Amino acid sequence: MSYASHLRESYGLPVFNFPGTGDETGKEGLPEADAVAWRISSDTYDAEEAWPEAFARFTAAVDTTRVRAIVVGAWEDAYESGPEEITAALLAARPLLPALRALFLGDMESEECEISWITQGDVGPLLTGFPELEEFGVRGGSGLVIPPLAHQRLRSLIVETGGLGARSVRDLAACDLPALRRLDLWLGTANYGGDCEVADLEPVLGGDRLPSLRHLGLRNSDIQDDIATAVASAPVVARLETLDLSMGVLTDQGGAALLGGQPLTHLAALDLHHNYLSEPLKQRFRDTLENAGVRLDLERGQADEDEWDNRVWRYVAVGE
Repeated sequence: MSYASHLRESYGLPVFNFPGTGDETGKEGLPEADAVAWRISSDTYDAEEAWPEAFARFTAAVDTTRVRAIVVGAWEDAYESGPEEITAALLAARPLLPALRALFLGDMESEECEISWITQGDVGPLLTGFPELEEFGVRGGSGLVIPPLAHQRLRSLIVETGGLGARSVRDLAACDLPALRRLDLWLGTANYGGDCEVADLEPVLGGDRLPSLRHLGLRNSDIQDDIATAVASAPVVARLETLDLSMGVLTDQGGAALLGGQPLTHLAALDLHHNYLSEPLKQRFRDTLENAGVRLDLERGQADEDEWDNRVWRYVAVGE
């Protein structure tokens, strides 16, 4: 099992941790407002400062009119409290953030809150409230609501979960996102609420609502074989530059279906790392795609399997 880690960059900018109350860094020690993505956090356990209070210090210390990217880190009691107060604080600050183009909600590592424990909420108000956003990401699937909506400027949408519910997948697939170039979904496992089926992804695989899509990631899934089989004939694939089916339970069944479907030689890159593919099938991928110039990642990584009660158990990369 792997774990989600803190973002290192957002909107092409390095992530900088805005100092906490115990840090004596003054305004003069802060980077230029538009030179970094600002990570603003509270403590998950025994917080001395609520996230909105940390955000208020941030808006007082930084020229917010130049801020281009905000990363919302941990908030107090994130394992049982959602980000409603954070959403309200961000929306109230809209006049102060005219240059904001990227927002990530829930950038927590396991020591702060396991990905499956993060309590999320309705992210619709953030997307509609910031119509100039170009990148949006969220970590944690518990309680996550992504209502069907239209956003004309969004170019990148990332949803990282240990289990993404079918309703959230269907609602996301119903969104009208004409500018979206990158869609990356960590679908997770049924053990943590990831109960979607391939049918829920059909609007994404059809691509009609995503005319600009160039990167598709359907990752970290315990139905990775079914996904690979569907992708093999999905209309959206023909316009992709990169495809990512990594981090899940991909076996020879799904791998063979993917190779036997539509040609993938037009891709710049295919990521299948953390897989359960046999060496002969991996070699078929190399022979078919690497020889055509496709950048291929077949590393197995930590894709371990256990045998118990006469069954073989395989795992997604990020669950709990």
